[in-house]
Amino acid sequence: MTVKNFTDDEFESLLSQYDYSFQRGDLVKGVVCGYDSEGVIVDIGAKTSAIVPVREARIDTTKTIEETLQKDCEYEFLIVKEEDDDGRFVLSYKKVALAYAWKELETGKENDEVLQGTVVAVVKGGVLVETKGVRGFVPSSHLRAKDMENIVGETIELKILTLDPQQNNFILSNKKVYADALEESKENMFADLEVGQVVEGEVVRITDFGAFIDIGGMDGLLPLSQMSWRWVDHPADILKISDKIKVEIIGIDHDKQRVSLSLKNLEEDPWLKAKENLNEGDKIEGVITRIKHFGAFVEVFSGVEALLPSNEITDYQNKNNCVLKVGDKVNTTVLKFNPDDRRISLSIE
Repeated sequence: MTVKNFTDDEFESLLSQYDYSFQRGDLVKGVVCGYDSEGVIVDIGAKTSAIVPVREARIDTTKTIEETLQKDCEYEFLIVKEEDDDGRFVLSYKKVALAYAWKELETGKENDEVLQGTVVAVVKGGVLVETKGVRGFVPSSHLRAKDMENIVGETIELKILTLDPQQNNFILSNKKVYADALEESKENMFADLEVGQVVEGEVVRITDFGAFIDIGGMDGLLPLSQMSWRWVDHPADILKISDKIKVEIIGIDHDKQRVSLSLKNLEEDPWLKAKENLNEGDKIEGVITRIKHFGAFVEVFSGVEALLPSNEITDYQNKNNCVLKVGDKVNTTVLKFNPDDRRISLSIE
């Protein structure tokens, strides 16, 4: 075996042909020089230009390679191969960008940030979205949109539910953005609400016991008893969905975040009229509004009901051979009147 001896100049010349300052796994900065069919040509300060293959040139598929890696601009790259067939270093911009993107997403989750994401595909159980160049999954239950067929390409607001870069597990919610915003709005609104305040709202739900009124991002309860001074059998008798009404706030529960409302408080109190115009012994005509086992309620003024005891009803029906019913007009006499307790007792003629 023959060993060739090199002079110092020959050895230095041989070493100059190789780049010992760059190794696989190094992060390097480089300037984009141009583009060819294989990818992006980059000057990293080596003896030959480096190449970023097309598959390693971007993470955001909504942008072109030229938009992602602009000519004459400097970027950070990862050396993934020391030499290709042409003796060039092979670089990845995608791996570096993904690392930074995951880091940004982790910060976003910690800060509960709202992200912008583009829907790229509809899949079983939800949609795939791309945000900051990373693809994630949004379950159908966390989407506000109902039209799944036309959602691809739409930009939606998102919050992160689960994030695990090691497992490539990235789950987001569209609904949480609006739920959190609504909750914040409710908290701010509660701080501004006061008992006695008059607000405008919209009827959004009707039940047997009342109606729920949207008063600007939160629902308040308008109980049946607070709808009118007059007797109301059912809320649907005077309200319907989407009605716009003004109501007064009569109660606020900050702990449970509940608001009680009144419609009748915005009307003149009919008992004030009764107090001025009605006295014990007065004769007055009324209309039977309800019949109970203990007597009948008779409306003697609009919104003012008096009680006709059951014994009075029985005597009257026996004497006149009739049966009183709701809607009948009756001539009565005021037996007792307590305006402070809002109670009136009647006898029937």
